[in-house]
Amino acid sequence: MELMVLAGIAATSFIVALSGALMPGPLLTLTVGEAARRGFWAGPLIIVGHSLLELAMVALLLLGLGAFLNRPLILGTVGVLGAAMLGWMGVMLLKASRHSHLEFDPQAKAGLHPVWSGILMSAANPYWLIWWLTIGLGYVMFSSKYGVVGVALFFFGHILADLAWYSLVAGAVAQGRRFLTDHLYRGFLVGCGLFLFAFGGYFGIQGIKFFLNS
Repeated sequence: MELMVLAGIAATSFIVALSGALMPGPLLTLTVGEAARRGFWAGPLIIVGHSLLELAMVALLLLGLGAFLNRPLILGTVGVLGAAMLGWMGVMLLKASRHSHLEFDPQAKAGLHPVWSGILMSAANPYWLIWWLTIGLGYVMFSSKYGVVGVALFFFGHILADLAWYSLVAGAVAQGRRFLTDHLYRGFLVGCGLFLFAFGGYFGIQGIKFFLNS
């Protein structure tokens, strides 16, 4: 019976995480851009950074951080600051769209390493923290009833979904880079920049609502 529960933890964790990964977001924007410039391995490396941050979050939740952070004032601050960060990223993408060229260099040194990019982009996404303080916290608390194995299976299923999807996206972008003109690439940057503005605006509004309810 316990083996079935443990298998269920891993399976449902994978499905829930995949459902979230399939939704467009800042991490997808980053993965597509980096895969076009650096190639396939940018995708898995971004998820390595993402997973390191999430591993730290799991540890903090187990130590009781979730109960402390899950307050309207804190969630409101996260929403507003995250919205500002996403808006700034949107401005940078729009500026880059004026002159950027689509490049592919597996040894590219410009910009942050994909692992660091994965950490920072995840941390700047308000949805990420809110997800972990709600759905993630519930999963961690439930899986912790089955000890280290339960938590490990939850985390493995969660990260495996992200790794599978973003590796697929990175592979598709890297293989298709020859068919993307600079014009199309700049159009993509404009679209991503506008998306980050809209995404940030949404969480800014949610942050204000949390403040009003605090």
